[in-house]
Amino acid sequence: MPFPLVECIPNFSEARRPQVVEAIIAAISSAGVTVLDYHSDRDHNRTVITYVGTPEAAEEAAFQGIRKAAELINLNVHTGTHPRIGATDVVPFVPLSGVSMEECVTIARHLGERVGRELNIPVYLYEQAATQPDRVNLENIRHGQYEGLKAEIGTHPERKPDFGPSQMGPAGATVIGARQPLIAFNVYLDTDDVSIAKAIAKVVRQSSGGLPSVKALGMLVEGRAQVSMNLTNFRQTSIQTAVEAVRKETSKHGTGIHHSELVGLVPQEAMTETAALYLQLDGFKSDQILENRLFSLPKPDTKNENFLEALSAATPTPGGGSAAAHAGAMGLPLLRWWPG
Repeated sequence: MPFPLVECIPNFSEARRPQVVEAIIAAISSAGVTVLDYHSDRDHNRTVITYVGTPEAAEEAAFQGIRKAAELINLNVHTGTHPRIGATDVVPFVPLSGVSMEECVTIARHLGERVGRELNIPVYLYEQAATQPDRVNLENIRHGQYEGLKAEIGTHPERKPDFGPSQMGPAGATVIGARQPLIAFNVYLDTDDVSIAKAIAKVVRQSSGGLPSVKALGMLVEGRAQVSMNLTNFRQTSIQTAVEAVRKETSKHGTGIHHSELVGLVPQEAMTETAALYLQLDGFKSDQILENRLFSLPKPDTKNENFLEALSAATPTPGGGSAAAHAGAMGLPLLRWWPG
């Protein structure tokens, strides 16, 4: 049976104070999960952390991260180009192995209730964990950002949170959910005209009639216009397809692509598919990749495992003498570190 493993990718509204980011990472790590990656963008003023762990550890790590962020981040003085409603803006859980999407939904809802009750932070459920159809999409919940939600949460019934109070403190609100793997991908243009990036984002995103499973925004980052994209299903729209769509639109505006970047981690399948599409490989199969073929081979028994199996068998040999000799042989390499 596969070892149960959950991925969590919480987004925090801070990137300009490294000590705050480090404190949040430490809080997450304290729950016994493995932090795989983090990406901070000063213009966005946002940090994306990726970690994995058992379902129980992944949930506890998210709670500790949310609590630490609430202590250190004040949305009343926060500025940045990326939309946000909370110190911990969004917390998605992704099933990796031995865990179903339904279990991740349960984790999200249980965490949401706890955050609302113990931390007094409004919580909205989204994607697969959403309890209302209009809250499946994150954009709907984040409409108006922190300032807009703060003004409406107590007076507009449709903005009542799933858990927690109908009022917001300096930590804002948090969106928690469960979803499939997502690729966060940014394309920088050869211009500082952000209106071009916004126009291109409108063309390529699904909500405006563009590519399926693509969310996109135009913004100014590091002095360049940026098309910031989330590919919510790379099997529907690949990275290469999204990039070529942006490239096509840039030519209409008399500019081009300067470079692109990944935010966080990406499934190997997505990169393999992108390479195959770009190279126009006919009939390409994933097992043509050397590493994939090697990893699919059955794990060979080591000599030590063979010896231990033979030692436990009901045969005269190997016996005690062989076991003693084997133990002595294993100790010989340690002599090189003996002080004398």
